[in-house]
Amino acid sequence: MSSTVKSLKVTYNPINENNTFTSGDCVSGLVTLEVAKDCQIESFVVKCKGKAEVLWTERHGNTTVVYHSKDKYFSIKHYFIRGKNVKDDDNQTLLNGDTYSSVVAPGCHVYPFTFQIPFQDMPSSFTGSVGKIVYSLEARLGRSMRIDSKDSTKLNFVTKADLTSDPGLMTPQHESKDKKMKLFTSGTVAMDVNLEKTGFFQGEGLKVLACIQNNSSREIKPKYCVYRKHSFFARGKRRVCTKDLLKEVGEPIPPNADEKVTRVITIPHDMEPSILSCSNIKVEYRLRVYLDVKYASDPQIKFPIVILPASQVAALAPPPAASGIGFEPFGTTNPPAWGMAPPQPPAATQPSDPPPAYGAYAMYPPLTDFGNTY
Repeated sequence: MSSTVKSLKVTYNPINENNTFTSGDCVSGLVTLEVAKDCQIESFVVKCKGKAEVLWTERHGNTTVVYHSKDKYFSIKHYFIRGKNVKDDDNQTLLNGDTYSSVVAPGCHVYPFTFQIPFQDMPSSFTGSVGKIVYSLEARLGRSMRIDSKDSTKLNFVTKADLTSDPGLMTPQHESKDKKMKLFTSGTVAMDVNLEKTGFFQGEGLKVLACIQNNSSREIKPKYCVYRKHSFFARGKRRVCTKDLLKEVGEPIPPNADEKVTRVITIPHDMEPSILSCSNIKVEYRLRVYLDVKYASDPQIKFPIVILPASQVAALAPPPAASGIGFEPFGTTNPPAWGMAPPQPPAATQPSDPPPAYGAYAMYPPLTDFGNTY
């Protein structure tokens, strides 16, 4: 900050105890400006925006290649003071019809604002090793012949979760596997595994039903692992990060025995939701069920699962009226006239720039290919 502008701060009011927002919510807050002496302002704006961005580098011989991809979801601006250099297609909006002087006296000044997050299908906030999905507020103050002063804060955006929106989330899954033992272990083992559905909420129990036949000469243990896969896409390339999250071990099954085994694995409340509709970032989960056989390779089955955000917490207070809001949307329809009830969210549609298909890259495993490492 300069000697004239002592501080610039943008804050917002939480609407629920989890401090989260979703599509259609109103975000209200304040921009607080403190100046030491009379200050001539050329432009003063607060912006609400959402974007997904991926960035990493790779060395190829003596060349460093940059892989970068950005996808903007929306950008909404509210001008407190609009300068003459602002383009005509930037909508100037005045809160409650008030105008603000471009000359600010010494002291602390407060500028209220209200935005409404568009009704769009957008992924939840996310931070990964080489990519992020960020929703934020940014205040920027411009003065002639000076570097702009700015401040920003992030919003925790959570996608609306609905099991009925995608029939595939309620689809049961079933797979079987058998294996003949060799070398130090004789006989065969087999398992038949069922999941009641594909989609699970944070905090929900994932029930695994298994029929296990141990016709081998050794006892075996059923084991379970939930693991996560981050995929980042840019310039036709893909970078993957895989991590085991939950591991559990069942009771041993003696030789020459058949048993029905039920296991309930609790999804942690803080497990990040799946992201499947973003063009450059994917967050996927698998459940791996396998039999631990000594001195032999372990037969295993993998199931794709989808983690959904827990139900939204009721708002602490009714959202403020959506007045004085200026839209600068990306690929969205014109906003309704302010003062009218907000529209209902549209039916789910495919994103304009859909993510790559599961088989688009040689190293990218299809969901039905349960034999691959990932």
